[in-house]
Amino acid sequence: MLLDIPLVLGRRTDGQVFAMRDSCPHRGIPLSHGWFDGNRLTCRYHGWEFEPCSGQCAHIPSLTTHDRLDATRIYATAFPCEERDGHAWVFIPSPGRGRVTLAAQVPELAKFGSRYRTAHLSADLPCNVDHGIIGLMDPAHGPFVHQAWWWRTRGSIREKTKRFEPIPEGFRMSAHAPSANSAPYKLLGVYGQPVETTIDFVLPNRRTETIRCGDKWFSSLTTVTPVTSFTCRIDVIAAWNVFYWLPLVTPIAKFFGAKFVRQDQVTMIQQAEGLRHNPSLMLIDDADKPAKWYFALKQARLEAAAGGAPPPHPMDGPVELHWRS
Repeated sequence: MLLDIPLVLGRRTDGQVFAMRDSCPHRGIPLSHGWFDGNRLTCRYHGWEFEPCSGQCAHIPSLTTHDRLDATRIYATAFPCEERDGHAWVFIPSPGRGRVTLAAQVPELAKFGSRYRTAHLSADLPCNVDHGIIGLMDPAHGPFVHQAWWWRTRGSIREKTKRFEPIPEGFRMSAHAPSANSAPYKLLGVYGQPVETTIDFVLPNRRTETIRCGDKWFSSLTTVTPVTSFTCRIDVIAAWNVFYWLPLVTPIAKFFGAKFVRQDQVTMIQQAEGLRHNPSLMLIDDADKPAKWYFALKQARLEAAAGGAPPPHPMDGPVELHWRS
């Protein structure tokens, strides 16, 4: 499910991934109930066969020599789909655009060498995508949501000052020394090199973080995907060459990473309890400034799409923000 649209995804024998609307155009039965031989997706109701990347119907078994219907002129809905870093990126066009190709370059996780390890994590969130995204970029929740001996505690709260700058369709927390009150960052000190991290947010839903320590690096791409109007999903893909030699480094990283994501998930589940009652909400000063930028960027993009003009950026230039976390 993506944007309230049921999807069936798969991979052809040539390796190409595909994404189709999970509905046969004949009688509406989900195509996922049918069969896939690696090249054609067959509906289990009447056996209609579809080429999955284009959605073109290739065969209708019930047709006879008396029928003039050309099956190949029938199309099930298929969406542009590309694979990067183990994720299938699906482009859902606005209504009425007809068949389209991918409108933008598919995001790819930054990597800084040929030898690295990777991990994937995901969690379903019972909130709309806006709440998921502003939670993703929130700088002040760490000592409360992510309390753990291996991360940070309430007692570790201190004042932070970070520089932000505008980038196309987003903003960047400029390169800086990472928080000294977070244990994982402290581990990088064993390499004896300065540690520097950069964090970007780019519409519609992407947060990237890059940590460099000499020739050692860690890179992550986190997305919040709208599943329905009231639910979303967080996905994380990370790559690193830090402690590459350490046995079991990948399962250890996934274990702690899953706990970290689970803490966010539990918080969003609890927040959803309160949001059911439609309370009044607020955004305060610097700690919520990234959320304000997100909403302004989103609104500008929607207005630009309607009017055809380039969207204005809510940031005039670099700015320093201050908060405690």
